[in-house]
Parts: sequence; structure tokens; C-alpha cells
Amino acid sequence: MSALAGQTPLPSIKDVRDLLHAMLGRDVEVTGTIDALTPATLGGVVVGVYTTEGLRTAALVALDLPLAARAGAALALLPSRAAEAAIGHQYLPEQLMENVAEILNVMASLLNADDAPHVRLYRVHGPTELLPADVATWLRGYGPRMDAGVSIRGYGDGGVGVVVP
Repeated sequence: MSALAGQTPLPSIKDVRDLLHAMLGRDVEVTGTIDALTPATLGGVVVGVYTTEGLRTAALVALDLPLAARAGAALALLPSRAAEAAIGHQYLPEQLMENVAEILNVMASLLNADDAPHVRLYRVHGPTELLPADVATWLRGYGPRMDAGVSIRGYGDGGVGVVVP
């Protein structure tokens, strides 16, 4: 992770992979860079909004619906067919949404650095929610960001994006 002093760091792809591997207890591979995840991403995105103590938005983490469903199912040790059903219906059931929120909460650890303000997960927006205008704009932006494909062994592929507005 590298950042200017006082700025929330953009985590590396390796950091994201290592965190998912540790949380899910499964092999996780980064499959390369992907098109930026935006509010227009097919199937929708789950977006974690991270804020500083003063409620200033410091970062966004977006998971496309396939990764959200697959990671949520893997965390709970549910069969992969539960994730595939959610993807097919383009809807995350409450249990999978809670699991994704937990993953996003732990991802805050990747966004904190000694020389930057402490950030925490403030809100999680589900894949069918209309994103607030500021969040949607930042997610579409061209600022510091990382978008990558992720493959979870036994569950499948999806995409993750991290934006530091």
C-alpha cells in the first residue's frame, strides 16, 4: 500500500487477495484487471462506503453481484449453488448480504495507514439500491482506483473495485 501522507491508501491487488483468502479459507486468485465497476455494471454492485471520523468519504469498495454472491456464500460455507441462484435472480438474500457486509467491514483494514485518517465502514449499498449521487459519481470517476477480477476456488469469478475519491 502506498499513499501520500494524510491520504487513504489504495490497497494492492495482493492485499485484497490475501484478505479474501484469509477470510474465506479458500484459494483466491486475482485474474487480472477488469473494466471499472460502476453503477451501470450488469447485475449491479454492492458498495461499501468508508468514512473518516468526521464522516468524510475516504474510499469505496465495490463488488459486482457475482463476486458478492460467491464470497458471501463461501464465507458461510454455503454450497456454490446458493450463490448461483442469487446471481440468476439478480438478488442477494439477506444472509448473503450480511456476509458481504462483514467482508466489507474487514476490508477497512486495507484502507488504514499510520499517516492517514482512520476510516471505517459507514454504509453498505446493495446491488438493487439506487446509489446516492456522490457515491455514484465517485464510482464512475477516474481518480485513484483498482479494479480486478477475482476467482474463488469452488465458487467462481467476479470483480472488485476500490476507489479513493
